[in-house]
Amino acid sequence: MPTLFSKIVSGEIPAYKIAEDENFLAFLDINPLAPGHTLVIPKVEIDYIFDLDEHLLEGILPFARNIAKAIERLVPCERVGVSVIGLEVPHAHVHLIPLRTMDDINFSRPKLQMTGNQLLEMAEKIKAELAI
Repeated sequence: MPTLFSKIVSGEIPAYKIAEDENFLAFLDINPLAPGHTLVIPKVEIDYIFDLDEHLLEGILPFARNIAKAIERLVPCERVGVSVIGLEVPHAHVHLIPLRTMDDINFSRPKLQMTGNQLLEMAEKIKAELAI
């Protein structure tokens, strides 16, 4: 059975997409820890990040770096934190989270409640920053 993320890749489930190439997709987390919290996934459904083939493993962070730099320019933060947990959805993914403090990357914290319009606006702003 396809994962939630595979359904986003196939277009079965909508997402607030930020960037995409032949191997990777970045989209906003709809239950973010901070505004701009983005997920970067390989398009192929592989559960564990360290099971990715060499090509994908070598490519995911450079793909994520461009998005993190765009988020840093847009969202007031000290830096964009990176987290790979892999227990929430059985599809390898990297969290990019704008950080002001260490607690901003605490996944046990309550998630932000953002409207669809707020998420869409954030996605569009990050995409615009990618073009710079």
